Amino acid sequence: MKKMTIIFTTLALCATVFVLARDKAAADENPLLQKWTTPFEAPPFHLIQTQHYLPAFQQGIAEQKAEIAAIVDNPNRATFANTIEALDRSGALLNRVGNVFFNLLEAVTSDQMQKIAEAVSPLLSRHQDDILMNDRLFARIKTVTDQKSTIKLTPEQDKLLDQFHRNFIRNGAGLDESAKSSLRRINEELALLSLKFSDNMLKETNAFRLVIDQKTDLAGLPVSLIAAAADAANAVGLTGKWVFTLHAPSIFPFLQAAENRELRKQILLAYANRGNRDNEYDNKKIAARIARLRVERSNLLGYPTFADYTLTESMAKKPESVFKLLQQVWSPAMARARREVQEMEELIRKEGQDFRLEPWDWWYYSDKVKKAKYDLDDEALKPFFQLDKVREGAFQVANRLWGITFSEQKDVPVFHPEVRVFEVKEADGSHIGLLYTDYHPRQSKRGGAWMNNFRDQITIDGRRIAPIVANTGNFTRPSGEVPALLTLDEVTTLFHEFGHALHGLLSNCTYRSLSGTAVPRDFVELPSQIMENWAQHPEVIKQYARHYRTGEPIPDALLEKVRKAGQFNQGFITGEYLAASLLDMEWHTLKEPVEMDVPTFEARILEKIGLIGQIIPRYRTTYFNHIWGGGYAAGYYSYIWSEVLDADAFEAFKEKGIFDRQTASSFRTHILSKGGSEDAQTLYLRFRGRAPGVEPLLRRRGLLEEAEKQ
Repeated sequence: MKKMTIIFTTLALCATVFVLARDKAAADENPLLQKWTTPFEAPPFHLIQTQHYLPAFQQGIAEQKAEIAAIVDNPNRATFANTIEALDRSGALLNRVGNVFFNLLEAVTSDQMQKIAEAVSPLLSRHQDDILMNDRLFARIKTVTDQKSTIKLTPEQDKLLDQFHRNFIRNGAGLDESAKSSLRRINEELALLSLKFSDNMLKETNAFRLVIDQKTDLAGLPVSLIAAAADAANAVGLTGKWVFTLHAPSIFPFLQAAENRELRKQILLAYANRGNRDNEYDNKKIAARIARLRVERSNLLGYPTFADYTLTESMAKKPESVFKLLQQVWSPAMARARREVQEMEELIRKEGQDFRLEPWDWWYYSDKVKKAKYDLDDEALKPFFQLDKVREGAFQVANRLWGITFSEQKDVPVFHPEVRVFEVKEADGSHIGLLYTDYHPRQSKRGGAWMNNFRDQITIDGRRIAPIVANTGNFTRPSGEVPALLTLDEVTTLFHEFGHALHGLLSNCTYRSLSGTAVPRDFVELPSQIMENWAQHPEVIKQYARHYRTGEPIPDALLEKVRKAGQFNQGFITGEYLAASLLDMEWHTLKEPVEMDVPTFEARILEKIGLIGQIIPRYRTTYFNHIWGGGYAAGYYSYIWSEVLDADAFEAFKEKGIFDRQTASSFRTHILSKGGSEDAQTLYLRFRGRAPGVEPLLRRRGLLEEAEKQ
């Protein structure tokens, strides 16, 4: 028996050695598991293959489990260092792998990537629950929390401790085993449903093509859009035809210029009914199921609604505050929108037409009204907004404010040939981080524009680990010999996302959980939206807005037209956004865990808020990826909340000059560098010296007169 035991032990040891050797060999071949020797230790995209992700995720989960076990099994009394700091430092490999995978899942996805996401999402959900529902780990966190009055912590350490303590409670640490089991089930299902919603939306968007084969149907369209449509047709083998898609650079210029009303209707209805066609990509049941599960989850955790649950971590704190702000802006916006409808219907009658304005008419006739009132043609602007020049304009703003510089790096690997990489440096030449830009639409990229991290900024042993961030967009492509020429809206979006990038790049925090954009949802849009103010400022725009052929700066007369038209169409712009925000809040203030009929629920809410029939919400339920597939559930209002902040904050710059270095330094010190290391309201008050009001926002949007009449 003893001899047999020795044999079995030897065999087990050999098997262990074999497994370790095999795992080491796999690690040696997997770039995600190796030390990155690329410039700036950037992700080695040229080496990463899809088959590398799943093993890397598994290894990352295993490593963090071991790190958590080491914290829990530590025989010493719990301290900030051995518990809170150790917890924040845990999962470095998993975080690195996740940053690469999930960012590329949005930017260059594929069926293989989607399958990996479906396999990984439940693994990550279970792993996260294992941490957040670990009673022994929570006991150590509570021990440190109970010591708080007797230990000396920095403001950032104090915030991290409070955040971890709240986060564990908010994610089930105090529940009994039965409730924890229910919460785990809900979390796992939610992870898969959100993934499926996003995948459906991307595929539904890509599935539609408006194919035109008669030149007469191109009437009204600018030459640049026709050329882009011909390029799109050639790309799918439809030579001699023109293809228009549901991607922003295609659909919205088409709606604005196409004289064929029936085709405008066709493409807009295709856009507005994404996820609502009762086909394989239908999102109605998914959205209803997510809403129900969120109610169940919130109730389990002691909250009446999902909005109550999520808003406790925001500046707004409660749903009532959100509804109050939205209503303050909603009423004047709808009053303005009704006036806009009257103007357009008067124009329709003047043209000898006899029909009521419909949603597919809004872009077309509002553009006609704008040309008539302000003599402003958006197509006259585009030659001055060459993409590279606009990007350089954003860089120059940052340089004038903080002295930072951007230099392109050709030797850093990229994940797509269109991606460009820039090293960001302080005025003294010291390294700040890397910025990737990826600006054009493709079928493998989800719609919209966003910023994300490939590496979070943290500080270890006094050494700042530099962030690696990316700006992604879906801007107009080059066509033939004509470079990418942007619309004014695209210019604004580029500056907006650059503001998010600055928030990540200029972060100077110690802990990953608090660095960069890890701030309340209704505060995170402040750094992005304030940058929009510089985009159209005369002192800035004349520097970057130069004709792509002649190099001549944009004429003063054209700039004056832009200024005068700055508040044009604000009833529509504000109304469509607020309608989506209110729809989001109504979904997430449901108190009963029932699966609503989506069309009925949505119609009832839009009637309740009084949305006029000529406007559809910017996002309807079945393609509202922000709230079902992204992180904006009960938070889409945050753009308008942050605009209250940014409108007020930019007043500080205007008071002393838009490039005043002292004001810029204060904004960097108190806002951009702080991440979530202190309370957002405290940070804003420290910068501005007082709380903001809604008046600057209403004045900027030209809605103050309507608001005063309410």
